[in-house]
Amino acid sequence: MGNTTSCCVSSSPKLRRNAHSRLEPYHPEPELPRDDTGGNLQHISDRENIDDPNMEYNPSDHPRASTIFLSKSQTDVAAPNKKVREKRKSLYINHLTHISESKHTAAPLRRKYSSCSTIFLDDSTVSQPNLKYTIKCVSLAIYYHIKNREVDSRMVIDIFDEKLHPLSKTEVPSDYEKHDPEQKQIYRFVRTLFSAAQLTAECAIVTLVYLERLLTYAEIDIGPANWKRIVLGAILLASKVWDDQAVWNVDYCQILKDITVEDMNELERQFLELLQFNINVPSSVYAKYYFDLRSLSEANNLSFPLEPLSRDKAQKLEAIARLCDDKYKDLRKGAKKRSVSADNLAVVRWCPAILS
Repeated sequence: MGNTTSCCVSSSPKLRRNAHSRLEPYHPEPELPRDDTGGNLQHISDRENIDDPNMEYNPSDHPRASTIFLSKSQTDVAAPNKKVREKRKSLYINHLTHISESKHTAAPLRRKYSSCSTIFLDDSTVSQPNLKYTIKCVSLAIYYHIKNREVDSRMVIDIFDEKLHPLSKTEVPSDYEKHDPEQKQIYRFVRTLFSAAQLTAECAIVTLVYLERLLTYAEIDIGPANWKRIVLGAILLASKVWDDQAVWNVDYCQILKDITVEDMNELERQFLELLQFNINVPSSVYAKYYFDLRSLSEANNLSFPLEPLSRDKAQKLEAIARLCDDKYKDLRKGAKKRSVSADNLAVVRWCPAILS
């Protein structure tokens, strides 16, 4: 208690042996002042050596870093392409109703908005996303990755090159890498794999996380010549990490008839090596990708389908809210007990619930 020597300074003599195994005479170390005994010690996180400064801002690892697909999609907003946007808007506009007496006559379209008597909610949440529209959003994100890539600026890895490792027996055109795939083509490829393997919507979000992690770690770009094999490898890895009953590599050979098990094994092995075996997806990163996909869908008029809030769904939401209220009420009571030590005091912070 009253000792003036800091705990960081050793009070026992330091003994060293010379070449003849004799003890050197002990010389006491000078006593350090109190201001220099730990008050200005650098935190261990500041002393750690970071091998690559860019890894700290990797969006697939850190929740505060912005996702790559969202930034690339924003660069395409100002492009003068009204016909494409109007076509996409007409195909994916959200929950529209036809005001017409006849089914064969053209009719104006009207959006549905929430009011005091009716509340419209979509059935997609961060814990249970809508499968169909999540796959559409992920396909759109991959489309922007390919469209706004850095041309001829990064290396190409052979395992992802479809010319060297084709997925079908049909001959790949010589100018295959010069034609960007359309969003519908990407969507059909991803939807086929998810439907045949019976994968979940959460797996689609993890697939996008692994895809951007691969592009960052390996310093490559996704393009027309490698996008199928990169997406296939990300889906293969995400299904094994996320789903309890993972799809085997031989099962993908049943979906893609012309691919071999050895090719799938090599694709998985090199994908893991390029990821540096980092397959962890924190909940904060998963939630960031989910909400960024929703922002991408709203920016491209690809909104999730709305449904009126029914009585049964409202009762379920109320029951869930009551259960969470009771849970945090017990934590709040335990944190405010006067007999509890201040060291064990936990501050409960309330946040508004997100219904959709």
